[in-house]
Amino acid sequence: MLAKKSSFFKLQENGTNVRTEVIAGLVTFVTMAYIIIVNQSILSQTGMPAGAVILATCIAAAVGTGMMVLANVPYAQAPGMGLNAFFTFTVCFGLGFTWQQALAMVFICGIVNFLVTVTSIRKQIIAAIPKVLQCAIGAGIGIFIAYIGVKNAGLLQFTSDPGTYALLDSGTVIAGSGAVPAMVPINDLSLIMAVASIALMAILVALKVPGGILISIVASTLVGALLGLVNFDFSTYFAGLGASFNDLGGVFGQSVLAIPGLFADPSKIVLVIVTIFAFSLTDTFDTIGTFIGTGRSTGIFSEKEIDSIAETKGFKTRLDKALLADSLATSIGSLLGTSNTTTYVESSAGIAAGGRTGLTSVVTALCFILAMAFAPLVLAVPGWATAPALIIVGVLMVSPLKDIDWKDLTDAIPAFFAATMMAIFYSITAGIAIGFIFYCIVKIVTGKAREIHPILAVVTLLLLANFVITALV
Repeated sequence: MLAKKSSFFKLQENGTNVRTEVIAGLVTFVTMAYIIIVNQSILSQTGMPAGAVILATCIAAAVGTGMMVLANVPYAQAPGMGLNAFFTFTVCFGLGFTWQQALAMVFICGIVNFLVTVTSIRKQIIAAIPKVLQCAIGAGIGIFIAYIGVKNAGLLQFTSDPGTYALLDSGTVIAGSGAVPAMVPINDLSLIMAVASIALMAILVALKVPGGILISIVASTLVGALLGLVNFDFSTYFAGLGASFNDLGGVFGQSVLAIPGLFADPSKIVLVIVTIFAFSLTDTFDTIGTFIGTGRSTGIFSEKEIDSIAETKGFKTRLDKALLADSLATSIGSLLGTSNTTTYVESSAGIAAGGRTGLTSVVTALCFILAMAFAPLVLAVPGWATAPALIIVGVLMVSPLKDIDWKDLTDAIPAFFAATMMAIFYSITAGIAIGFIFYCIVKIVTGKAREIHPILAVVTLLLLANFVITALV
């Protein structure tokens, strides 16, 4: 059996063996299993049943990760950090869409990603977005979710400030009525635990402890239980598991059922299209950034594969097949009831442990299936224990800023806007749009218009049109 498996995964050809691949799969799971806890803490704020989100997260991760067998690469997929924040805080809270409508957008995004991947348009779009904006957008999402992490930890309050102003419906401007963010006094046990959890997670990650994020969440939750802040009710364990599956049945397929209503209001059609585009763009950056960042350094993807990504036709390379698997996973995840499923940078932990083939992904996928049995326990994890994960992941995501030439203001200006406006305006879409618009402006006025790819120009015009339409509606 192992011989056949070795032949299927081409273990010898890739310089690995079954034992190494199994260990790598386990390492990858432990490193990214925090998403099971964190994803439900974010998406359930929209009104989605928390138990259903946990199961959907596990199943979507298992299916998406398992599909990496198509490319025979050691990558894992799960609902993406940043994308789940965009789903909740921008699409639902900011733009006012229901979670069912947001799932419909994710489903359509998956279909679009699949079509543009099959037709190679996705690779052309990747090539059209300048590296400076790719770096800035990734970092901006990191800053955005770190801000959300601070908020979810309960460390943020909004206070009146005499230097701010509020505009009433009547048009009257009142000084001192606005609110500005400020740090709360750390005078509560849960707040002390939140700060301690952030510190513990930072220490474990800095020491490069495998699964440091998950270990911190579990340890903080257990300490919270000892202090009376967390209640584990084992008497209702199986009833809770059954309820979670029932909730999953109620959520399943809502993404498709909500599509007609999504386009029912003509005044919001452009907004819907732009939002779907933002979902797709962010998903694409997450995926290609992971593939290129880890694949180039480990040799999983050859230099030729990466450098000629926009020129290759069909699905002859492992990178092409991996992009295809990633595009399929998003629509499947939305059917189950979760935001975009994307390739995880935590896969690099498994790669570092020696994973080189799809067997690593199979092991990780099986672990996610087994994790479904612990759904009731996940529901007991408090927000102050999961919030540090958003902050630390945010820290990890801002590293691309180092690759930006800050001395070149035609790059620095749009990069700054793209990276900072997401958090300031509490919207990933706004950050992307402002970054694109300023990139085109500064390149045109400095005589560098030739650096603007036609696809980028078209996308920027659409984003600009959305600002105009939104202002007029």
